[in-house]
Amino acid sequence: MADKETAAKKPAIARTVKDKWRSKHWFKIRAPGLFQHVDLGETAANEPEQLVGRTLEATLPELSGAVDTGKAHVKLRFRIERLTGDGYAEARFIGHDLTSDYVRRLARRKRSKIDLSLRVTTKDGVDIVLKPVAVGEQRLQTRLRAELRHRIVSVLTEEAKLRTSAEFVQQMIQGELSKLLAHGVKSLYPLKKIEIRRSVVLGVVSDEIPTAPPEPVAEGPVAPEGSPAPTLEAGESPAA
Repeated sequence: MADKETAAKKPAIARTVKDKWRSKHWFKIRAPGLFQHVDLGETAANEPEQLVGRTLEATLPELSGAVDTGKAHVKLRFRIERLTGDGYAEARFIGHDLTSDYVRRLARRKRSKIDLSLRVTTKDGVDIVLKPVAVGEQRLQTRLRAELRHRIVSVLTEEAKLRTSAEFVQQMIQGELSKLLAHGVKSLYPLKKIEIRRSVVLGVVSDEIPTAPPEPVAEGPVAPEGSPAPTLEAGESPAA
C-alpha cells in the first residue's frame, strides 16, 4: 500500500508532442500563363520538393474573380510542376470537370443521354481526352444516336486540328466549344444540351494565346512595278 502511495506522489513525466505544422513552410501556388498567372492559393510542405506532383482544383469564377456564378459548375484541375526563385509553386492545367449535380440535372427522366470518350490532337501536337455528354428532349432511336456520336467526334477532331492547345482549352471551358457542337449536329437533331463534362490534358498546354499581328499601315501610294524611278532636276532636293 505504501509503495502505491509513493508511486502516486511522483510527478508525472511531461510528454513533449512535436507540432508537425510548426516545421512546415507555406508556398503560394500560381496558375499558368493561360490563366494570367493568378494565385490559386497556398499549400504547406516540409520541403519544397514535396510540392511537385500535388494537384488542386478551382472553379472558373474563383479563378477569374468574377461575381457571376454562371460558371460555378466548371472545376479546373492543376498540377504543381516546379518552384520558382521567388518562392512560388507553378502549376499547369491538366483538365477540367463539371460538377456531378450539374450533370445529373442535364439528364432527366424520358430524356436520352449520349456519353462519349475520344482523344483529339491540337494544332500544336497536344493530346487531350474529351468526354462529351449530349441530351435530347426525348428518347432517341439507336440509329440516330449512332449518327450523333459520329458527328460529335468529327466536329471535335476537326476543330482541335485548327486550334492550338491554348485556344482549344479556352473554347472548352468558356462554353464556345459546346455551342459549336450544337450547331454541328443541328441538321441531324436539335439537342437539348451538349457539354464537355470532362477533359484530361496529356501534354503541356502553351501558356499564351497568340494574337493576330497588326495590319501594316500604308505610308503612301506605291508606284506600279516596273515603273521608272522619278528623276530630280538640278538643285531640287529629294524632299520637294
